Amino acid sequence: MSESFSRKLVVEICNARNLMPKDGQGTASAYVLVDFDGQRRRTKTKFRDLNPQWDEKLEFLVHDPDSMVSETLEVNVYNDKKTGKRSTFLGKVKISGTTFTKIGSETLVYYPLEKRSVFSQIKGEIGLKICFIDEDLPAVAPDLKSETPADDAGASKEEEKKEEKTEEKKEEEKTEKSPENPKPEDPTPEKDPAVADPPQEVVEKPPIAAAGEQKQEKEKQITIKSRPDSGINDMEIRSRDRTSGGYELVDSMMYLYVRVVKAQRTDTATDTDSSVYAKLVIGTHSIRTRSVQYTDWDEVFALLKEDLNSTALEVSVWTEKKVKDTNTDTDTYTNVETCTGTVSFDLQEAPKRVPPDSPLAPQWYTLEPLPENSPGNDVMLAVWVGTQADEAFQEAWQSDSGGFVVETRAKAYLSPKLWYLRLTVIQTQDLQLGSGAEPKARGAELYVKAQLGAQVFKTAKCGIGGLSGSANPAWNEDLVFVAAEPFEPFLVIGVEDVSSGQSIGQAKLQVSSIDKRTDNQTEPRSRWFNLVGDESRPYAGRIHVRACLEGGYHVLDEAAHVASDVRAASKQLSKPPIGSLEVGIRGATNLLPMKTKDGTRGTTDAYVVAKYGPKWFRTRTLIDRFNPRWNEQYTWDVYDPCTVLTIGVFDNGRYKRDEGAKPGKDVRMGKVRIRLSTLDTNRVYVNLYSLMVLHPCGARKIGEIEIAVRFSCSSWLNLIQAYTSPMLPRMHYVRPLGPAQQDILRHIAMRIVTARLARSEPPLGHEVVQYMLDSDTHVWSMRRSKANWFRVVGCLSRAVALARWLEGVRTWVHPSTTVLVHMLFIMVVLCPHLILPTAFMYLFFILVWRHHYRRRIIANIDPRLSYVDAVGPDELDEEFDTFPASCAAEKLRTRYDRLRALAGRAQTLLGDVAAQGERVEALLNWRDPRATGIFVVFCLFASLVFYAIPLKAFVLGFGFYYLRHPRFRDDMPSVPVNFFRRLPSLSDRILY
Repeated sequence: MSESFSRKLVVEICNARNLMPKDGQGTASAYVLVDFDGQRRRTKTKFRDLNPQWDEKLEFLVHDPDSMVSETLEVNVYNDKKTGKRSTFLGKVKISGTTFTKIGSETLVYYPLEKRSVFSQIKGEIGLKICFIDEDLPAVAPDLKSETPADDAGASKEEEKKEEKTEEKKEEEKTEKSPENPKPEDPTPEKDPAVADPPQEVVEKPPIAAAGEQKQEKEKQITIKSRPDSGINDMEIRSRDRTSGGYELVDSMMYLYVRVVKAQRTDTATDTDSSVYAKLVIGTHSIRTRSVQYTDWDEVFALLKEDLNSTALEVSVWTEKKVKDTNTDTDTYTNVETCTGTVSFDLQEAPKRVPPDSPLAPQWYTLEPLPENSPGNDVMLAVWVGTQADEAFQEAWQSDSGGFVVETRAKAYLSPKLWYLRLTVIQTQDLQLGSGAEPKARGAELYVKAQLGAQVFKTAKCGIGGLSGSANPAWNEDLVFVAAEPFEPFLVIGVEDVSSGQSIGQAKLQVSSIDKRTDNQTEPRSRWFNLVGDESRPYAGRIHVRACLEGGYHVLDEAAHVASDVRAASKQLSKPPIGSLEVGIRGATNLLPMKTKDGTRGTTDAYVVAKYGPKWFRTRTLIDRFNPRWNEQYTWDVYDPCTVLTIGVFDNGRYKRDEGAKPGKDVRMGKVRIRLSTLDTNRVYVNLYSLMVLHPCGARKIGEIEIAVRFSCSSWLNLIQAYTSPMLPRMHYVRPLGPAQQDILRHIAMRIVTARLARSEPPLGHEVVQYMLDSDTHVWSMRRSKANWFRVVGCLSRAVALARWLEGVRTWVHPSTTVLVHMLFIMVVLCPHLILPTAFMYLFFILVWRHHYRRRIIANIDPRLSYVDAVGPDELDEEFDTFPASCAAEKLRTRYDRLRALAGRAQTLLGDVAAQGERVEALLNWRDPRATGIFVVFCLFASLVFYAIPLKAFVLGFGFYYLRHPRFRDDMPSVPVNFFRRLPSLSDRILY
């Protein structure tokens, strides 16, 4: 804690809205208790008002400003017992210290009131303004004395607080007629804050110059340092308790596991018409297994311990039999249920299991029968307490995610393996065009059409017969398809007449028989196939083709600037991984309601999808929670550090409680992207990220998600070597695909991946996959075009700043600077061989100096950079317009779509130009610490080399090297080009 200033936290209690009436007369008399760092303050009571207005400022002393981000501000709203005859709980709010802003930047934020226990009846929200003030220590000294009695008073009221809570518990038991367990519902760890600031929520003006943006970011960011009282680091993780069970980046969530295997009847009576099920009862919670005939269930139940309101578990076995109703003439049946016995367990004695301990073996337990039942029934089950790392968690009925509903379960998905299928159409011979006419006399134009599944490509036209045509037309043209394993059975090749549009003949090529190749040296074999016409022409000629599955390419199935995998399709070309990526999906806070439940109140059923490489992970869906805590951890192998992890949050619309209801679509709630090259190795990052989605009415913040990330690498040599290797496999440079062709194939690959994942169980919806893959990046958007334009302007502003600096030197604005420039100019003229050593040495010192001010938080989607707050409603309406447009006039629609297509290409061009300048900036501002570190070492050695080598010799050697003979050139890009292409740009931070 600094000794030169003191900090005060000011909490302004503005108002509350839509509170729950608690005085028995349809209203409430509310007051607010605020706790922070052992200090408590209280507002006045607003009598009989469900929308009270306080406008009171409460001040708290911050004992240690450095650890303020690790503190939690707790706001509790109560109904005054003096006026309402009882003091009851109206709701609470917990706010992390990472959200506190300096005075002058505070805004009015409405926080939804949370429950204190499962049975609390709470609604409404409270409006707060929170800021902190830094003052000089002498001026704050009198306040320290005034705060001390308040602190003592708050400490002396602890017993009164306990008595008040006890009385509130009794009163809520009477009003709600259910037991009260005052356990907090929000399991957010108070002493485990994020190690960096969350992204800013306020959307400001668009960035005109990148220099101003860097200055603002430096003011906002909080330096990540390991503190003894907060944060998460590797040493802390290694010293944690073994109960984490391998889930190191997330909090352990305790579950009660009950595995019901089967029941056994010792009596010989059997009834084929009856079925048996088991029922579990814990307090007010009641769960039952499925009804079976042979008493064999083998089902696991995972119940969140903090939601349980009893320490006794009761397991009972019931028989269910259909009995014909004798009171009616029709064949109607009623279900008659009979309990055959129960067995009880004390949950305080339940054993704890932590992987890798062996699973607990089920045991036989004798049921205590009811008096009217015959004895002799047993049940086999196992009861234990574990965490979410337990092997039984994924297959269990989970109390916080809708039970056995398959659409709410956590699942792992795998994208299909994609190949490029290259079909080379060489020529045709002996074509039979029909009608008895000779080919030479027909003078027709032909083309070859090939179809693989839903993909159809055609060759150029080629004449046959006549004066200019050939009897055996030749094309020598390549058609490239995207093939996914398992492959389509056949590739259909047909020859068609342009003028008549009729098919001359077709041939089927079995895809499984096509050769695979990994390089450009091996030439695939060519084959002749007979063309089959209609029934009257079983032989219509033959066609000569060459086909192969290209294993040396990487099939792009996502946007290039957010690629998460760049490996070749063939396993022979795959290199071993250079490290691993661990991601902990901890939880989300302050989510907005995305739909209505029972037509009365809003609700959210949120889940998270994480995608890196071909592996997709989906967390379980937490039903009806605005502050869900998933605490699930996933791991990927990393083959290239310059890749991007994508995490999306969705509201589950396919989950329906009412049977027979048509499932809806999953609603997007926001997305987070993390570039691995911006992470330090073997370091844990725990950050809060804002979830923002763009709608036709503008950008909307949905909430925040807490994510823990760690990129581990065992060998620095392999990591540095990756920066010098080409980004894509060799075939992309030796035999490159055209930009337009590559864009078409990328969208085909996206559609294939989308269709395959939608056929999984549970399905990953089309809208989810398309949102994660950014399938609409090519669509015209005035907002994105403006954002790319200002990115270009931001890069060019550096040259403008340099010109202004030279003009300032010329006009003697700063005489000392001008004198130094004169001395440097004289030195350069008299000693030209010192130009390059001085420049590299200057860069070396500047970059070392900037290392201290480098960005230390993980970059995320930037609303300011995305230009979401500087576009009008008409531009947003144009962005969300359908493609083709929905205009009535056909002519206007055609012109409008053509304009959008051209503008989309210009938009991409602007983005590419901006990316090149941003890569140069990334080299100098430590966005990629390893790349800038390599450049720093290069600058140091270059300064020494250029000091020893004369400039003339270097220029002469470079000129001869640049003009060298093609025989001495390599087809692959050079090391500097590979290094430059791997530098990060701001493309992955644009909101799409």
